[in-house]
Amino acid sequence: MKAVLLAAGMATRLRPLTDDLPKCLLSVAGVPILRRAMDTLLGCGIGEFALVTGFLEGKIRAAVGGWYPGLRVAWFTNHDYATTQNGPSLLAARPALDGREFLMLDADIVFDRGVIDAVLGAPWPNCLALRRAADLGEEEIKVELDERGRVLRIDKPVPVARAAGESIGIERFSAEGSRVLFATLHERVVGRGLGNEWYEKSFEQMIERGEAEIHVVDVTGHYCAEIDTAEDLAAADRVLRGRGAGRGP
Repeated sequence: MKAVLLAAGMATRLRPLTDDLPKCLLSVAGVPILRRAMDTLLGCGIGEFALVTGFLEGKIRAAVGGWYPGLRVAWFTNHDYATTQNGPSLLAARPALDGREFLMLDADIVFDRGVIDAVLGAPWPNCLALRRAADLGEEEIKVELDERGRVLRIDKPVPVARAAGESIGIERFSAEGSRVLFATLHERVVGRGLGNEWYEKSFEQMIERGEAEIHVVDVTGHYCAEIDTAEDLAAADRVLRGRGAGRGP
């Protein structure tokens, strides 16, 4: 299976830390976020990668090349990273992923190996990792489920009272699911000019049209944190240093 990591953004909320360094290269407990993620994926048997970059992409390419000489990596660029969201970033990787089963991750997540094991081991063809929490707010990508436990809505505006939890930014799609996903992304981003939206809007359209079902994998028992602010970075650093977590799963 191939994994795609989206690492194109400018991470303005982390400035000045990200003035000259992509967010995914910031270190948590002494290990860059991206390296920690890729080490874990390699430990789970993932051997092929696609990376989508934009802001300071040369630094990311140099870092990955230095960490993993000879690793199979397909590189893609979101040239409009400064004015778009992650929908166009995912669409940029279409040549490597369309019609193939793949695992997708935002490149700003710090997580336990158990999260990946759970998503890879789930019985459904299309699924996403869900964290149940009592502290959901406006910034979280919240998930509403239907009566059969399938994703109904996935968006920040989902009312907290109707949310089953937060999508943490790790998903798995089947070969057929990927075909539907990239066709939907192309329709929205290219056909309708909706470059400034998150890829979750394409998930919702697929679901609304009955073209795909997406289930949730509850990973609440595993550590996972999205790094958006300096406070997030410091909190993750404290947790992992407290656990003695260096490189790897």
